[in-house]
Amino acid sequence: MGHFLFTSESVSIGHPDKVADQISDAILDACLTSDPHARVACETLVSTGLVVLAGEISTKARIDYQKIVRNTIAEIGYTDPCLGFHAETCGILSTIHEQSNDIAKGVDENQNINRVQGAGDQGIMFGFASDETPELMPMPIMLAHHLVRALRIKRENGELPYLRPDAKTQVTMEYNELHQPIRLHTVVISTQHADGIENEKIVSDMITLVHEIVPSKLIDENTLFFINPTGRFVLGGPAADTGLTGRKIIVDTYGGMGRHGGGAFSGKDPTKVDRSASYAARYIAKNIIAAKLAKRCEVQLSYAIGIHYPISIKVDTFGTGVINEDLLNFVIPLVFNLTPKGMIEMLNLNRPIYRKTAFEGHFGRNEPEFTWEKTDKVSQLLHAIKQESYMISTFK
Repeated sequence: MGHFLFTSESVSIGHPDKVADQISDAILDACLTSDPHARVACETLVSTGLVVLAGEISTKARIDYQKIVRNTIAEIGYTDPCLGFHAETCGILSTIHEQSNDIAKGVDENQNINRVQGAGDQGIMFGFASDETPELMPMPIMLAHHLVRALRIKRENGELPYLRPDAKTQVTMEYNELHQPIRLHTVVISTQHADGIENEKIVSDMITLVHEIVPSKLIDENTLFFINPTGRFVLGGPAADTGLTGRKIIVDTYGGMGRHGGGAFSGKDPTKVDRSASYAARYIAKNIIAAKLAKRCEVQLSYAIGIHYPISIKVDTFGTGVINEDLLNFVIPLVFNLTPKGMIEMLNLNRPIYRKTAFEGHFGRNEPEFTWEKTDKVSQLLHAIKQESYMISTFK
């Protein structure tokens, strides 16, 4: 492959789909705060003046759904009636009920026929890592996330008071034939703003923001900037567009550079392998890259409902690996506990940490809650590879 372009996008904390994700995860956090073993699958829909909750929740915790929804919306920034969606006045409907007993029989240790905690559903999950950024993430999605994070911070601290909660960014990078990002080709920023602000002011501020975020060596005279391309973005958020939980799964993960298994994360407790196994797969891939065993790595895991071990493990290093992928497939379960219970314990997932994951990406973060971003398995991984390589050579 010669030079090529690759594009990823991110959306802000106030994007309608992210509002829905955060409400679902705020409810999950509330359940886990009082009941670490709560079973939660919470879906949210937001629209003009309305929030609808649906799903299955089984918990000992007493949950004030109205309070959680309104607090979450207020913290996002929808506290001005002019925005068309307001924390205090929106209607809230709930159709939440308890988890199916048929599902519980597969998940709960005391109900599972094997007396072990099984996976909450069947499914395939992917994790990805690459060496092109310090976070071991693809550069386009990391820059897109950094831009929406900067927009949020400048709005919250009053540096750019005309900004409003809804925004989207898109970054196109040019890669060379070695799959290394070499320049910023195009950046798109569409940000909601107060009425009456001149578009020229917004364009100038956003280009300045890009230069603050993107390393100067990646920007040249040919870099393209598209800032609020329609010239106006006053009406935004749920007042302008319906939001749903789980509708931004590529934004949540790797910006399209790595595959996604299809299951969304937000609103699901960690017994749902859609979430926990995706975090574990990222943990594995990141440690493989940190150990310098490859430059790019994708890990696939698969599970069956009620079964307490992965059905398959597949590593792909895209021709950049320094050891055989079959050997990696073999040693991964020796280093990483990939049973549903093992992943929860390994990554300490039965905690109220999930609202923060619901905006600005689930991966490439250095906050302490993001345990799947650690690279603490490097030495164990290298030791296991050395041991297995010795055994193979001994018994040839």
